[in-house]
Amino acid sequence: MVEATVMKNNIKVYRAMHELTQEQLAEKIGVSRQTVLAIESNKYLPSLGLAFKIADLFKKKVEDIFIYQKEDEDEN
Repeated sequence: MVEATVMKNNIKVYRAMHELTQEQLAEKIGVSRQTVLAIESNKYLPSLGLAFKIADLFKKKVEDIFIYQKEDEDEN
């Protein structure tokens, strides 16, 4: 059995709480709207610097925004 790591996030939740569109969030953190979409849908992991920018914008800790999970995978 192999242990896989998954990084999930609450960006969409915090973005909604702050009434920000993906475009507005993207402008505030200096990326494209497509990058925000990719991060929200867990298709792209942001750099550490970008993760801190996002957390700082929402006045939260990085751990509140990004959730690290371990998942068991069967090895074939």
